[in-house]
Amino acid sequence: MSDIASRRRAFRALHESGCFVIPNPWDVGSARLLAGLGFKALATTSGGFAFSRGVPDGAVPLDEVLVHFREIAGATDLPVNADFQGAYADEPEGVAANVRSCVATGVSGLSVEDMKPDHSLYDFDVAVERVRAARSAIDAAGGDVLLTARTESFVVGLADPLREACRRLEAFADAGADVFFAPGALDGNVISELVAAISPKPLNVMATPKNRSVAELAALGVRRISVASALARVALRGFLTAAREISDKGTFDAFATAEPAGDLNRFFAKGEWRK
Repeated sequence: MSDIASRRRAFRALHESGCFVIPNPWDVGSARLLAGLGFKALATTSGGFAFSRGVPDGAVPLDEVLVHFREIAGATDLPVNADFQGAYADEPEGVAANVRSCVATGVSGLSVEDMKPDHSLYDFDVAVERVRAARSAIDAAGGDVLLTARTESFVVGLADPLREACRRLEAFADAGADVFFAPGALDGNVISELVAAISPKPLNVMATPKNRSVAELAALGVRRISVASALARVALRGFLTAAREISDKGTFDAFATAEPAGDLNRFFAKGEWRK
C-alpha cells in the first residue's frame, strides 16, 4: 500500500494536464474492482453510499461518512477524492473543523459545495468564506489535500445559472480552491464557458448522456470527469431488474448476465481476471 503523501502527490499531478475519469465506488468491493480496471483515482459518492445504507442522499451522519472515507481511502493504492457535500456545517468555523476531520481520514482531495440542506444556495459571500475556511484548514494540516469547490448553480433552478456559476467559481479560485465543479447536464458551450472562467485551473465535469465520451470532454478543456452516483444506480437497476423478474414472473432469466462468481472470487483473492 502506497503512503498517503505519495498518493496525494500523484493526485495533484493528475490535474496538471490531460483529462482523466475519476469513477465513484460506494463500498470497498466496488473500489477494488475499479482499481483493478486501471483507473488512476477514485472519488466517493454521497448518493451511492447513502443508497447502500438504505437512506436518501445527504441523510448519512458525519461520523459514518468519515468512517466510509477512511475505508475507501484504505481499500486500494489509488488516491481518493471525498464527496464532502456541504462539509456538514453552515458557518465557516464548522466547515474548517469538519474539513480537518476529513483530511485525517487519508483522502487525497475533498469537495465542498455551496448548496444548503434545503437545496438553496448559500449567499455569495458566505459561500466564498466557506471555501476560504476549507482552504485554511487544509493548509494547517499540511496543504497537500486538493480542494474542489463546487457550485450547484445548475441544480437549484436559477434564471441564469451559467453567469452565477462563473461568478462563484472565479471567487472560489480567489479563495484558494484547486479544482472547480458545477454539476449538471451541461452542453459543450456551457462547459467551454466554465473552462474559460477558471482557466488555467482544472474543471471537473459530471458525465451525463449529453457528454458522450472522454475525448469530447477533453477537447473542451475538461481535466477531470466524475460519474457521481451513476455506477451505483446502474448496479441497483440490474439488481432490481432481476428481483422484479422473480417477484412478477417467477423466472430467473436476468441471472444469465450476472458476473460469474468464480471470476469475482479470483479477482478478490488474487487481483486478476480470468484470461
